[in-house]
Amino acid sequence: MKPTAGAGSADAPDGTPVVQVSRLHVRAGASHILRGIDLTVRRGEVVALLGANGSGKSTLVKSVVGVTPPSEGTVQVLGSTLWADRVPWERVGYVPQRVGAGSGVPSTAQEVVASGLLHGRRLWLPRGWRDQVHDALAQVDLADRAHDPCHVLSGGQQQRVLIARALVRRPDLLILDEPVAGVDRPSQEAFAETMRHLVTDGLTVLVVLHELGELAPLVTRAVVLRHGKVVHDGAPPTARGDHDGVGHQHVHPHAAEPRPALPEPGLTEPVVGR
Repeated sequence: MKPTAGAGSADAPDGTPVVQVSRLHVRAGASHILRGIDLTVRRGEVVALLGANGSGKSTLVKSVVGVTPPSEGTVQVLGSTLWADRVPWERVGYVPQRVGAGSGVPSTAQEVVASGLLHGRRLWLPRGWRDQVHDALAQVDLADRAHDPCHVLSGGQQQRVLIARALVRRPDLLILDEPVAGVDRPSQEAFAETMRHLVTDGLTVLVVLHELGELAPLVTRAVVLRHGKVVHDGAPPTARGDHDGVGHQHVHPHAAEPRPALPEPGLTEPVVGR
């Protein structure tokens, strides 16, 4: 079955981007993790966040999904400002960085995926949820493992279950934090095939990657971070021969363009939560 993106997938009528990050700073104690990030993601784009470990990629996506509050700046998702407006989280799918689906209570793949249909305003499963879960698992080629406990699945299969959990609500925006890190080659290929269908249907994607890999043909734009700042925002950089080396810093020959100063919004006591 061909996956279907959310029916409402679009910028707002006034052209508001799907994601708009403005002058974002994040500090944790003495650490200044993000330093004035500006990021715009529009409908139908597949934007890859690249950078060395510690460059701020995961912190940025955690700020976008409301897990990490800003020290300064604003984040808007689907036209709503985080920590100020009600964000329609039911239209957002999120896969965090390498969290095993089999940890904690020994749930089946079906149960884990079904949990993706629950959110702040829906505390019970909708009618027909089994068909929705089956379709989501089929998208990641795991429909035949629906009733298997997640702890018996391989690491790559567990990651695909988490991706199915994000897809089950047919989101308008899919955010993934290194979805194929440490995942076996068959799982990477299955994931890339799923993404090809979703992107063709117009899904907007923001994905953290160590390298473009199987997703390279799908990425429309790359944003490279270094030391908490954007050093490139444009065409995906060409992979270097030492790209996966231990010392690779994801530094590419792109001069950072000066960005116009924006007024500092006055966020007061942001409340973390979805």
